[in-house]
Amino acid sequence: MKAQTGTDQRPPTTAVRRRPVQQRSLERYERLLDACAGLLDEVGPTALTTKEVAHRAHVPIGTLYQFFSGKESLLGALAERNLESFLARLSARIEGAAPVGVAAFVDLAVDEFVAMKRTVAGFGHLDFGLVGAVPGDLRDDEHLLDRDLDNNAAVAERIGALGGDLFAYPGFALSLRVALECADAVLKVAFRVDPEGDPALIGECKRMLRGYLAERPAV
Repeated sequence: MKAQTGTDQRPPTTAVRRRPVQQRSLERYERLLDACAGLLDEVGPTALTTKEVAHRAHVPIGTLYQFFSGKESLLGALAERNLESFLARLSARIEGAAPVGVAAFVDLAVDEFVAMKRTVAGFGHLDFGLVGAVPGDLRDDEHLLDRDLDNNAAVAERIGALGGDLFAYPGFALSLRVALECADAVLKVAFRVDPEGDPALIGECKRMLRGYLAERPAV
């Protein structure tokens, strides 16, 4: 399987104001995202404020607004970092398990997502988009990752690129989108039933995706 690590991703509507370049700025930027993730676990997205994120990160509020236009921009940047981390970790799993077919790819992707749900700060509330109730002060939570595609469509596009030749034939882009919507729904239930992810529901999610994606899409 020929894997690709990225695509020409369009900036989201919530894009950061300025990307850090210098080491000091990069460290502050990452501290802000770390603080945001930690606070999500403590207070949830509705009570999260930029003021408290800046305080937790030990940076002036003005520094936060140098990078982010507000709460939505901050959450968008964290969702983007989560996706980049997921793709990198999944890529490492794929390289270690090569060669990988569709069924194995599905299992590795679900396993990595579940692992991040269990271990990564803030991921339970915000993986690649908000998981639960959407705060009223957010304008467009469905486009945290991409200005044109909703969050699941953007994730499907990136996973398709990572799969390379495995998902290259016509019609598979739509299949991946449908698969992501189904997996998102089932895994939300799995983690609602059990904070660690209900094993039976996780297994059913894998089985559903394997069967669906193993069929060559109609063209």
